[in-house]
Amino acid sequence: MKITPLLLCGGSGTRLWPLSRKSYPKQFVPLLGETTLFQSTAQRLSGKGFNQPLVVTNTAFRFIVVEQLATAGIDPSAIMIEPEGRNTAPAILASALWLSRNDPDTLMLVAPSDHVVPDTQAFHEAVKAGVPAARDGQLVTFGITPDRPETGYGYLELAKKPKNDKPEAIGLKRFVEKPDEAAAKKMLASGEYLWNAGIFLFSVKTILEAFEKHMPAMIGPVTESLDQGECDLGFLRLAPGPWSGAADESIDYAVMEKADNLSVVPYSGGWSDLGGWDAVWRDGERDESGVSTSGQATAIDCENTLLRSEDDTLEVVGIGLKNVITVAMPDAVLVADASRAQDVKKAVNALKKKNAKQATEFRKDHRPWGWFETLVGGDRFQVKRIHVHPGASLSLQSHHHRSEHWVVVQGTAKVTVDDEVKLLTENQSVYIPLGTVHRLENPGKVPIVLIEVQTGIYLGEDDIIRYEDIYARS
Repeated sequence: MKITPLLLCGGSGTRLWPLSRKSYPKQFVPLLGETTLFQSTAQRLSGKGFNQPLVVTNTAFRFIVVEQLATAGIDPSAIMIEPEGRNTAPAILASALWLSRNDPDTLMLVAPSDHVVPDTQAFHEAVKAGVPAARDGQLVTFGITPDRPETGYGYLELAKKPKNDKPEAIGLKRFVEKPDEAAAKKMLASGEYLWNAGIFLFSVKTILEAFEKHMPAMIGPVTESLDQGECDLGFLRLAPGPWSGAADESIDYAVMEKADNLSVVPYSGGWSDLGGWDAVWRDGERDESGVSTSGQATAIDCENTLLRSEDDTLEVVGIGLKNVITVAMPDAVLVADASRAQDVKKAVNALKKKNAKQATEFRKDHRPWGWFETLVGGDRFQVKRIHVHPGASLSLQSHHHRSEHWVVVQGTAKVTVDDEVKLLTENQSVYIPLGTVHRLENPGKVPIVLIEVQTGIYLGEDDIIRYEDIYARS
């Protein structure tokens, strides 16, 4: 029996700010190497023994998901779009209902898409060890063998200690909330507790029965949302009306903490949820002084310090630092004591109160056709770099308040300006007058890069009228 992975792909992007933000959270960022956490998760849960994955995400991330899966060589069975984030329980329920239409006995493996699991083979062995219990009607979770008194994770209390290091499904006594340091030390010393990784294995039939028993009020609105959902460019878009009636609950609270058919597979093959910059430092490469550098970063006489530059033109230099985190972006810089890594969310909240765009948005804005970034802006003008993927196309559009100048610096662009269509190659340019109907397309096999200069009284992204759009945006 093959297992269908369910990849949960939401996120608020606050704990790894400024590299991760609401518009582009950590699962899409290459934090530890060239592959993103989302791509690594999809690749880890593929191959022999696995069906094509089901992905649950939101409308803002849908094209990022498609692009990153394609780059990773993964073909999803479906990509389900939540109208709004309602925590993990409604997402898992909707996925189980969708899978039940074909095979209610199939096993589903629920996994967050932003975790690091370096030993794929060991993880597969743990999943394999949980299959018999899942087939027998157990709700199987995976617990991480702790190596420190961590206060940032929830815990799982075992019904008995594991016999050996070989993975096996054993009884789970209860879920434990995030402890204080004293309690965490006691749990670590006892050997009877595991970290709660938020990874689950069960049959579709079993989890639906659990919802009927422990959270029946959620079934109606989620079922209606699925039944009234629509296919949109290959996405399964859940209906927003009924969805809003589903409780905003985690699967732990809605089902797991109330169930009595629980098993857990202890796992000690290496795991991290990268829940803060201290975790990135701990799981990344460090020198003999405990210094981790990335990009254009230089450390001089530093200890136990993380230095990252996320811009090739920005040099970050640390001198005599100890237990310090520094992350530099083109539009924001974080400097923090390593012991305060979990307080980065406070910085995001403070910036939100100031209405600072850096709290949630990047200068680089990802779109289904590629991306753009703002290079400079001022009174009545703005300069952008625009990257268009091969075969992609912007919408046929016009603007009320701005005109544009395009200069192609890479590739060949197909440009529509009112009734005229022409090709522009490198070093050629075109002027788009205010109110003109226009479109930019990439008919070639290499990306287009162009510089766009906007001028006008209003330069917001909402100054756009779309007449045609292959991505069905309004």
